[in-house]
Amino acid sequence: MAAWPRCGGIVALSLAAVLAGIGPAGAAALRHELVVCADPNNMPFSSRDGSGFENKLAELVARNMGGVRLRYVWWAQRRGFVRSTLTEQKCELWPGVATGLERVLTTQPYYRSTYVFVSRTGSRLDGLTLDDPRLKNVQIGVQMIGNDAMNTPPAHALARRGVIQNVRGYSVYGNYALPNPPARIIDAVARGEIDVGLVWGPLAGYFASRSTIRLRVQPVIPALDEGVLPMTYSISMGVSRAEPQLRAQVDEILRLRAADVRKILDAYHVPRLPLAAGAGA
Repeated sequence: MAAWPRCGGIVALSLAAVLAGIGPAGAAALRHELVVCADPNNMPFSSRDGSGFENKLAELVARNMGGVRLRYVWWAQRRGFVRSTLTEQKCELWPGVATGLERVLTTQPYYRSTYVFVSRTGSRLDGLTLDDPRLKNVQIGVQMIGNDAMNTPPAHALARRGVIQNVRGYSVYGNYALPNPPARIIDAVARGEIDVGLVWGPLAGYFASRSTIRLRVQPVIPALDEGVLPMTYSISMGVSRAEPQLRAQVDEILRLRAADVRKILDAYHVPRLPLAAGAGA
């Protein structure tokens, strides 16, 4: 994150501007509400009842904009989510997007996470890597994206190694009539339907911590497969392209409240990797 002046007076004025709802550049950005787009059925990220960690982060931002009203536009995160929400200016902020996502402005990242191996603690599948020969002899679950079952990076990595026949896909969309459909892959590991799941870290950390069956969560290694396929991603908040001053304002709030961000992520068992020096939580 860009360095801010260390002069106490300037920092104090910057903080005061944020709390008053005025962007760091000094331009008036007073608003009565902050409109956030989120999925109403996607724990641990967001939920209509406000119990997701992205809900808590949105509340943190709204409080530090001078206590503006927080309002949600609820939209299932399917194809067309960005077009139907931020692009059409139905909302202003989308927590939890990959840093640098096209079609939106993204804040500096506030955490970095990784895909993980999830297995039962007693399964002797500790120390896994993508090149581990054990993966050819166990039942594996991988997350799939989209109606056309587009592969996630771990699924591509396994296929490249010829690990195909013993792999089962679990859609991140799932049956939306059920609560938290992406969690089905964690349920499958706990029930023994699969031996190991390759799952996005925040989802795995949260549901593994709540499982009645003890589960092991390990980062997928290598973190960058063949030098081109990343297993780790930095996460930011997405902002409407019509709101560059809002991005600057949210950036400053995330910087000033980095300790509070960490507490929220810790409470939800989000596995995290170090960010670049000076960037986020």
